[in-house]
Amino acid sequence: MVKVKPFRGVRPPKSLAREVASRPYDVLNSQEAKAEAGEKSLLHIIKPEIDFDPIADEHAQEAYDKAVENYRLWKERGWLVQDPAERYYVYAQTMDGRTQYGLALCCHFEDYLTGKIKKHELTRHDKEEDRMKHVRNQNANLEPVFFAYPAEPELDAIVREITSRQAPEYDFTAEDGFGHTLWVVDDPKTIRRITAIFEAMPALYIADGHHRTAAAALVSQEKMKRNPAHKGDEEYCYFLAVAFPDNQLKIIDYNRVVKDLNGMTPNELVEKLKADFEVEPKGKEVYKPVGLHNFGMYLDGQWYSLTAKKGRYDDTDPIGVLDVTILSELVLDKLLGIEDLRKDKRIDFVGGIRGLGELQRRVDSGEMKAAFALYPVSMKQLTDIADTGNIMPPKTTWFEPKLRSGLVIHELD
Repeated sequence: MVKVKPFRGVRPPKSLAREVASRPYDVLNSQEAKAEAGEKSLLHIIKPEIDFDPIADEHAQEAYDKAVENYRLWKERGWLVQDPAERYYVYAQTMDGRTQYGLALCCHFEDYLTGKIKKHELTRHDKEEDRMKHVRNQNANLEPVFFAYPAEPELDAIVREITSRQAPEYDFTAEDGFGHTLWVVDDPKTIRRITAIFEAMPALYIADGHHRTAAAALVSQEKMKRNPAHKGDEEYCYFLAVAFPDNQLKIIDYNRVVKDLNGMTPNELVEKLKADFEVEPKGKEVYKPVGLHNFGMYLDGQWYSLTAKKGRYDDTDPIGVLDVTILSELVLDKLLGIEDLRKDKRIDFVGGIRGLGELQRRVDSGEMKAAFALYPVSMKQLTDIADTGNIMPPKTTWFEPKLRSGLVIHELD
């Protein structure tokens, strides 16, 4: 059902993997990237504005041109080298003692356009266009997108066989403490079997990287339209992903902080919340939600447990059952007047990787007035939403660890 293929990866020599590989472009601002980038870091290619002094506009033509120049230089210097034949790559990530095993592979753009690669978020045209420029200019997918697939026992067994019997090509711990290990799959029989197993799957799911997926598919479509002899199996028809079994992935919480109480005092907000929630004061110790429909709130130096009352949400609706929906409808919109999470400047979002102490810090500093901690979305909720063609509210899922960029690159020729 879904088309995947091996590819001739462009990647660093074994001795340079840790130096070249970087965090993805969208988790660092330009200042952070400039401070973090070593001489050989892929950040000079995926965030090329850092090579200017002062830092250039990331959307300026000079930045796009610099990216192309740097990619060429990295290959000329031998910091990136293309494999001689098509391969798959097993990519393992380790965080807090837990390891997840994915496969770096290429997916066909038509599967995205026809809905076999399923999404759960809306994309913005301006962000798509920015990523499209990078793919067009480089004629390559420099950073993989993060996919999930329905767990498949035979594929699990193949990955176990590879990782237990074969020495890894790369194995390092990055500066953030996360481990990254990569094995090269070059056995022709194994490659054919992996391809066949994916072809029997009904769908793949975008976990993280909706804009990169859309951009890659649109560039493939452009190339198809410019090729009168297009057959559908050209290299440009495919884009780079790392796909993980859904039962190995863990979504962490994505929390909210708000700048004001819409004219209410803290006591007034607490009283109004009691109409829709069971409200329980928890004191000064950080309170972590214990299950679905339970929230933590930090307000005026104190934590509260908020549990949505029965009848205030619809467990049969894949969107209505989400805690982000419940919080948005019953608190942010109804009480605080925050209607558009994408545009309202009175709200900000904090990934759970920063810890709930970050919520408390931002309120105690006076920057924010209240914080809301959410229970994480499950993979089943994500796939249910994607399968029904629904779209999650903004800032719902946070996957960690992020894929390291630069471990393997896919060129479109």
